[in-house]
Amino acid sequence: MANISGKKSTEYTSTLLDQLKDYQETFWKNPNYNTVLPTLSVDRNVIFQANRRLERFAPYLEDAFPDTKKSKGIIESPIQEMNEIRHFLSIDGCVLIKRDDLMPVSGSIKSRGGIYEVLCFAEDLAVKNGFNSESDDYSDLANEKFRRIFSQWQIEVASTGNLGLSVGLMASTLGFKARIHMSHDATTWKINKLRQNGVDVKIYDDNFSNAVAAARESSKQNPYSYFVDDEGSKLLFAGYATAGERVKKQLSDMHIEVSKNKPLVVYLPAGVGGSPSGVAFGLKLQFGDAVIPIFVEPTHVPSVLLGMATGLDHDISVYDLGLDGKTAADGLAVGRPSMIAGRYMKNKLFGIATVSDQNMFAYQGMLKKLENIEAEPSAVVGIRGLIQSKEIAEIPDTATHLIWSTGGSMVPAETMREYEDHAITIFNQTHFE
Repeated sequence: MANISGKKSTEYTSTLLDQLKDYQETFWKNPNYNTVLPTLSVDRNVIFQANRRLERFAPYLEDAFPDTKKSKGIIESPIQEMNEIRHFLSIDGCVLIKRDDLMPVSGSIKSRGGIYEVLCFAEDLAVKNGFNSESDDYSDLANEKFRRIFSQWQIEVASTGNLGLSVGLMASTLGFKARIHMSHDATTWKINKLRQNGVDVKIYDDNFSNAVAAARESSKQNPYSYFVDDEGSKLLFAGYATAGERVKKQLSDMHIEVSKNKPLVVYLPAGVGGSPSGVAFGLKLQFGDAVIPIFVEPTHVPSVLLGMATGLDHDISVYDLGLDGKTAADGLAVGRPSMIAGRYMKNKLFGIATVSDQNMFAYQGMLKKLENIEAEPSAVVGIRGLIQSKEIAEIPDTATHLIWSTGGSMVPAETMREYEDHAITIFNQTHFE
C-alpha cells in the first residue's frame, strides 16, 4: 500500500482526499498546467511517424476491414454537433461529440492505440523476413507467407474490454494467435465477441491492475509472446495521439476556429489513462494552449486523479484510499493509473472531474433522448465535464466543447436497450442546473 501521509503534500489537500473517500463528485484543477517540464521521449516526430505508418497500412486495412473502404483504410471517427444538448444545458459555445463509438474494427477509442501497436509488431516481423517497408505493397501482408510467420507468435494484452477487442480482432485478422487477459469487471458480451473471433480469453477473479501483473508474467514465460502493456506502452500512446492531426483537419473542414480566444475544451473519459493521455497529447501538439483537456472518471475509480493529485502516479491505487473500485463503467474500472499518463499529462492536463454512476446513467439517457446517440456508460461521462465547465473561470463563453465518446457501437442490441431503458428513466428523474 502506498504511503500518502505527508508525501508531496503540496500537491493535494486533505479536503480532496476526503471527497474522494466519500465518493463525492469533485473537480481537481492541475496546479502544474502549462508549466515547463523536461523533454519527453514521445514527441512531435514520433506522432508524425505514427500517422505515416498508419497511412502505409491503409491498403491492407481497407482489404481486411470492409467498413474502412469509405475512408480508404484510415481508421477514424466523425465529429458531429450536439445542438439539442447545447440548448438543454444552456451552453453558449458550440458543443460537439467525437464519435469514437463508431470507430471501425472495434468501435472504441482503443482502436487507435491497440491496432497501431499490433501493426507495428507485424511490420517489424515482416521486415525481418524480407518485406521492404519503403517499396512493397502493404496489402501483401495478407499473403500466406506472412500469415505463417505471424501465426508463430501470440499477442497478449490485459483489458477490461475495449483494448482487448482492438488488439484481439487486429491480431487474429493478421494471423497471430491472440490471448486477452480480462479482469472480473469485463462484460460478458465483450468476452463472447472475442471468443467468436477465435481469441483466447483468460478471466481473472481480480481487479484490473492485478490482472495486468499476472498477464505480464504469463507472457514472459513464452518466448514467442508479444505483450501489449496498457500501463506503460509508448506505442499505444503514440497510436492514441494520432487523433490530434485528424481532429485538426476535421475541425478545419467544419470551419471551426480554434485559438486562444476560442479554445477547444475536450472532455475525455479516463480509466488507466493511456488513451485519453495520448489523445490529449496529440491535441496539444496541434493546438498548443488553444486546447484545454479535461479528464472525467467515476467517483468509485478516480485513479488518474489520485495519482496526479498526490504526485504518486502509478505508485498509488484507489484501493489504497479504501475505495471499492466498483462502477457500471466497465471500461473505466481501473484502480491504478498508467505508468506514463501522469508523467506526460503533468503540464498538459487542465484538470479532472469525477462523476457518480447515477449521473453517468442520466447522461447516457440524455445522449439517447436528445441526440439519438447510443453509447455505453463509460463513453458518456464527458458530459459531466461539460456541465462542470460552466463553473471554470478559464473557459470563456466562446469556447468550443468536444465530448469524446469512447465506445458503444459493438454493444449487442438487447444489452443496449437494457442500458437505455434504465438510463432514460434516470434522465427523466434528474434535475440539471
